[in-house]
Amino acid sequence: MIIPYDALSESALQDLIEDFVTREGTDYGRNEMSMQEKAEHLLALLKSGDMLISYNEDTQSCGLVNKEKYTDK
Repeated sequence: MIIPYDALSESALQDLIEDFVTREGTDYGRNEMSMQEKAEHLLALLKSGDMLISYNEDTQSCGLVNKEKYTDK
């Protein structure tokens, strides 16, 4: 299930973004970015619809997925 980013509280959205950008292996290309820059970039992707918030009812967990790679399972 896709959750609109603006359906989350500001705090919950910030926590989700911070969790994503602090994971090992998160790749932002050749350019090094600060955590703040990564968070801002991710928020822009969410607002544009290029990144989605996916909620899995079976595991009761959510994550961020690229729109191009999202499949509704």
